[in-house]
Amino acid sequence: MGKNVEAEGPGINIIGYGTEIQGNVNTTGDIRVDGKIVGDFSTNQKLVIGQSGIIEGNITCRDCDISGKVKGNISVNEVIVLSSTADIMGDIATHNLVIEMGAQFSGVCKMHRAEN
Repeated sequence: MGKNVEAEGPGINIIGYGTEIQGNVNTTGDIRVDGKIVGDFSTNQKLVIGQSGIIEGNITCRDCDISGKVKGNISVNEVIVLSSTADIMGDIATHNLVIEMGAQFSGVCKMHRAEN
């Protein structure tokens, strides 16, 4: 006999390599982008942009790990990590910033304090 299983929360969304989305993307769950998005992106969770991932548009999220390319402004509520393969053209607003050696970043970074 089968067993009914219900998800406790939103799963991880994946935009795979070779997939291109043109238009704004909004989600409430974690997401990984290995394809390309041309448009603004928003989530109240974590965004991971893989090495082959590209976003051409503004990004708003809670946490962000970037190994791919972004052309647009990035607003992160908590922590953004730019890996050694990251290539960013745009401004960053965040609470915490981690940049690995080799990452490319062309823009202005504004650090803000977490509100209590």
